[in-house]
Amino acid sequence: MSTITRRQALGAAAGVTAALATAGAAQAIPVSPVSPVTPAPASPATPASADAPEPFDEVYRGRRIQGGASHDGGHGDGHHAGHGGGYSVRIDGEELHVMQNADGTWISVVNHYEPLATPRATARAAVVELQGADLVPLTLS
Repeated sequence: MSTITRRQALGAAAGVTAALATAGAAQAIPVSPVSPVTPAPASPATPASADAPEPFDEVYRGRRIQGGASHDGGHGDGHHAGHGGGYSVRIDGEELHVMQNADGTWISVVNHYEPLATPRATARAAVVELQGADLVPLTLS
């Protein structure tokens, strides 16, 4: 004749209690007829998009910064294909590699950990960070 131990009885009771609590919690979760998920905004990945950043050409702190639709459709030299979404930024004629994040913010190789709202703001932040130094072309081997 087998007898149940205290440990087995407590384990079984704990399992039943957990199952009942889970079932009760599942019934208590209200189900909304309207989904809380909203569709993502249109991607500004193409220059023709209405959400594409505005082009700019200005002198900021003595440096000429320019931004606009890239002529290569965002494909660059193949190393960073599409990261800028078809948008290029230049400081004194040298390309500043930029990338648009999923949340719509922009970063560059100079200020990679400082997401900014626009490519213009990203270029200005890079000028500040460079502190007068030349922007060295990014080459990958």
